[in-house]
This record gives sequence, C-alpha cells and structure tokens, in this order.
Amino acid sequence: MPDLVVAETTARSAPLLEVMNLCAGYGSSQVLEHVSFSMGVEAVAIIGRNGMGKSTLCNTIMGLIPTTSGRTALAGRALSGRRPERIAQAGVAYVPQGRRLFPTLTVDEHITMLAKRARGKRWTPDAVFDLFPRLAQRRRSRAGDLSGGEQQMLAVGRALLLNGSLVMMDEPSEGLAPTIVDTLIESVRRLVSEGVAVLVVEQNLYAATQMAERVLVMVAGRIELETTATALLDDPVLQRRYLGVDTIEEGTS
Repeated sequence: MPDLVVAETTARSAPLLEVMNLCAGYGSSQVLEHVSFSMGVEAVAIIGRNGMGKSTLCNTIMGLIPTTSGRTALAGRALSGRRPERIAQAGVAYVPQGRRLFPTLTVDEHITMLAKRARGKRWTPDAVFDLFPRLAQRRRSRAGDLSGGEQQMLAVGRALLLNGSLVMMDEPSEGLAPTIVDTLIESVRRLVSEGVAVLVVEQNLYAATQMAERVLVMVAGRIELETTATALLDDPVLQRRYLGVDTIEEGTS
C-alpha cells in the first residue's frame, strides 16, 4: 500500500471532530447506538455492510437528522442542535451520497454559486479546476450531462469551495470507474497534506484503504472496531467477519 501523507496534528493529539455517545434515528427507530470517536487533521474511513448506520452518521453530524442524545463538536465548538447551514459555516463540508447536483445548471454555475465566499481563501474556482482539470474542460456542460465521475468531481469541488476544516464524503466512489476512483484517492491525499481533515464513508474497500490508514468498522449502529488499512488488507478473516468479502481487489468493492 502506498505511503499516505498525514499532517502532524492527529486525532491522538488535538481532536478536530469529536463524536461522543451519539444516538440518532428516524422517528421511533433508533439507528445510531452511542457512537464515539474523534479525529484530527487526517483521513479516517468508516466502513461496514449496508444498513449499518454509516450514512445516518454523516447526516446526523451534518444536522440533517436530529440527535437523540450525545453530542458532536468541531474544534471544541458544539455542532449538535445546529441547522445544517450553520454546521457548514462552522467548517464542515459535506459530499452526500448521490451527489445532489442541480442537473440543469452547468459546472460553471455550480462553482460560481460559491465563488464570492471563496475569494481570498485556499479553495477558489481556479484551485478546484486545478485539482480536477476535467471539470475545467466541461465547465459549460450541464451537470446532468456529465459522467458519474465528472459529477463526483463537481460534488467534491463544490464542497471544497466552502473552505471548511473537515470534508465529509458519503460513498464517494459509488458507481465510478477504477481510474476515476484513483483520481478521487489522490484528491483525498492532497487535501490531508494541505491540512484538511477528511471523513469518508465507503463500501469500496480498495478506495477506503487507499484513502485512509485509520479505519473504523461500523456494525448495527455502533463503532465495533478500530483498525488500520494495513491490518485489514492483511486479514481475510477480518474482512469476511465484518464486511462479508473474501478479497480486496483494486477498484472493486
């Protein structure tokens, strides 16, 4: 496995995101059961089978699902109970599952929506086009006419323009060709090397273990195990027990 670039500040020294005994769900159905973890300026992958609560966790952190109990905080500031737009303003940029782009708007229109807010900051429209040159080539194309990989680049680029301290991605490699997955992996490594924390929910084990060395395994709404990408790749029994797979192959889930 290639060496991952990790900034000096880690979850062990100065937590950026803290999730403490978090419980949440839908109506009377509780999905998250006392989820706790913290992370610093690093990439962390949350993996698990379908229906284990991974997307619910992302949506709860982002304020899209109300917290039943427990709390979340970013750089010591409480997030729980805030509206999603306030959480974004506090520094959490979200790339949701399914991308949620506006199909009739062009790439340029998606990017320029946030251009004023990005002025003078690290991530500007030019910086996004530098990270994803393919978007620059398709800037006049409508989002609905882009390929799946191009749409995911646009979703990530739009999130970066918020210039948050944490980027949270839910199933970013879903439906992408292996070459585009590799582009996504490189973009995550670059973000971390530049001081941005990345929390990624993934079912594609190749993508998850290439993006992040630190891995949290989610089972039935709980963090069942914390391990490393290296240990997971070296342990087929662990893969079968928690993920129901026999092997991890490049670019596959």
